Amino acid sequence: MRVFNEISLQNVRGDIFGGVTAAVIALPMALAFGVASGAGAEAGLYGAIMVGLFASLFGGSPTLISEPTGPMTVIFTAVIVKLTASDPVNGMAMAFTVVIMAGIFQILFGFMKLGKYVTLMPYTVVSGFMSGIGIILIILQFGPLLGQASPAGGVIGTLENIPNLIAGVKTPELLLGIMTIAILLLMPIKLKRFLPPQLIALVLGTVISVMFLSMDDIRRIGEIPTGLPDFQIPVFSSSEWTIMIVEAIVLGMLGCIDALLTSVVADSMTRTRHKSDKELIGQGIGNMMSGLFGGLPGAGATMGTVVSIQAGARTALSGLVRASILLVVVLWAAGLTAVIPLAVLSGIALKVGMDIIDWRFLKRAHIISGKGAFITYAVILLTVFVDLIVAVGLGLFVANVITITRLSNLQADDVKSVTDPDVSDIELSEREKELLKAAKGRLILFYLRGTMIFGTSRAISRKNSQVEGRCALIIDLTDVTHLGVSAALSLEESILDMIRAGRSVYIVASDGQPLQRLTKMGLLQKIPGENVVEKRIEAFEHLQQLQQDTDLFKGCDNV
Repeated sequence: MRVFNEISLQNVRGDIFGGVTAAVIALPMALAFGVASGAGAEAGLYGAIMVGLFASLFGGSPTLISEPTGPMTVIFTAVIVKLTASDPVNGMAMAFTVVIMAGIFQILFGFMKLGKYVTLMPYTVVSGFMSGIGIILIILQFGPLLGQASPAGGVIGTLENIPNLIAGVKTPELLLGIMTIAILLLMPIKLKRFLPPQLIALVLGTVISVMFLSMDDIRRIGEIPTGLPDFQIPVFSSSEWTIMIVEAIVLGMLGCIDALLTSVVADSMTRTRHKSDKELIGQGIGNMMSGLFGGLPGAGATMGTVVSIQAGARTALSGLVRASILLVVVLWAAGLTAVIPLAVLSGIALKVGMDIIDWRFLKRAHIISGKGAFITYAVILLTVFVDLIVAVGLGLFVANVITITRLSNLQADDVKSVTDPDVSDIELSEREKELLKAAKGRLILFYLRGTMIFGTSRAISRKNSQVEGRCALIIDLTDVTHLGVSAALSLEESILDMIRAGRSVYIVASDGQPLQRLTKMGLLQKIPGENVVEKRIEAFEHLQQLQQDTDLFKGCDNV
């Protein structure tokens, strides 16, 4: 595996343009997310630099732009609230330690080659928790938009304090916020191609607030420290370590999903294919370094990635250019951001929340699938009002139960038993029909096909009741592609019942996974070798010969 990402000088012009464009968009977004998280605007800038730089260097998606994103900011905000509430002195340091731990988990996921599994999640659940995160981000902007600090207590605290927030509204800040949202919503598409609306809103809102409004009456970012950020020594707490680990796993998993989904978008635009596991390692290194220097966690950002590619970016050089420009801002131009109104940044963050909500699916979820819509709306409510972990856990559980039930019902049709050829719904040769008819119900054929997962074990068990009183059993597995453990155990029940009763059992299968599984279970050792055949007709003819030689069906006339 190559250590570094695909950095090339063959597309310098396009990569530079892409990096500059991405940096212009990243600046207001990083400031907005930093303020929204409670860690400060500088944390947003540090995160944008660190995650972007190291993910570009060590990732597996050349054109992916990584930086603090709305979903990651929402989760990190909750982490800060929890840890600072339990330990006001060290809470913020522990929150950045969680970012470091999240990065370590992402690196482990990459080395364990889990990249291809990360996004294997039902769309209804993904849509639900992403939409829920968008709603949380919107609600958390109510206070700043109205000219006040966000109330304690997160979403619930904000909703409970809406009357107080409205009563204490500061009209100038509210107007700045509304103007920002209006620019982001109404700016013509043709103009967006040349000037990012976030930057226009940031500059215009700041200029208006400086020229026409009092410097003291408008809440602003304030001085951002210039120079390199201080190294953050990881801080652990024996009483909070379980919270830190759980939140780190959640943050790491969300970052993986966010990054890999955006990588797919980048692939579709550039006709390339990213390396999932390598990208997780790059994202992990980026988040680990961001946490070590007091930055926000980040992931692949769809907006930055798309505009960078549209501007001509094709290699990881664009990400390095973008990080370099932001580093210049931090080192020498951070003072220029001091007068930016918080209401403008809040408006930008609110628009991000609106974009995260999966409007396209929500508008037609109930039409596509009633059960799917129920899962999506339930995950949204749990995400907003309870907890993201609970929301995703319950959502996955319910979605998987529904899916397994549906598959089990479909696969039940692939488990058939035949005693009378005249009412058989499987294809039998004339010779097989003749031999089956001659058995007069004393022979039963089990025919299975497809993938026999654990959901089909119930269907097999129902067929097992038909074995009682039969003289012979033929189990045809020639069309089975995979025999699961539960399905194999259900077959074992019928086979052992017949063996204990001194009856004949035949297994029809080629040398594939089903036969190997029965062998490992020790079942084939209990069946005579000549009773394991590759073709069904061989079992029928062997039974006919056995009947002629030993009167096999004697004693089964009660069937």
